[in-house]
Amino acid sequence: MKETYKSFETERLFIRPTNILDADFILELMNSPKWLENIGDRNIKSVKDAEDYIENKILPQLKRLGYSNYTIIRKSDQAKIGCCGLYNREGLDRIDIGFAFLPEYEKKGYGYESVSKLKEIALNYFKLPEIVGITIQTNIGSQKLLEKIGLTFKDIIKLPNDEEEVMLYR
Repeated sequence: MKETYKSFETERLFIRPTNILDADFILELMNSPKWLENIGDRNIKSVKDAEDYIENKILPQLKRLGYSNYTIIRKSDQAKIGCCGLYNREGLDRIDIGFAFLPEYEKKGYGYESVSKLKEIALNYFKLPEIVGITIQTNIGSQKLLEKIGLTFKDIIKLPNDEEEVMLYR
């Protein structure tokens, strides 16, 4: 029997667990200029690479914890516009909330709408005691969104196997 995981929605968006059918979208998103600049190159250069990434990075956490990466779909036209997720990252003592959007869907309120809903889901549905957020120091947009959902800057940290320092929000 195939396991099903809960999807969520807001007024304008569907927020559903990312699956293998999202590979084309994940390929596009992970190669968008802001992803490469702010999150980093994950070496996803083909649909097959994206499928492997979903299979090996996203789905194992979903199966283990019941949450992971979510594809954000606009209700009005079913467009896949971005992703947000709850990530169990090495080096963090809490689950990290993260997000990314295709450039054409930025600055339309979708980030706040989806990420504030995901925070509510993390605390109320998944019963997490707290969430954190991390971002690089030059990513002002992410810093503002983390603050808008109620997180505050706490420290500059380094994650294991990563040279770059990141800002930790709680």
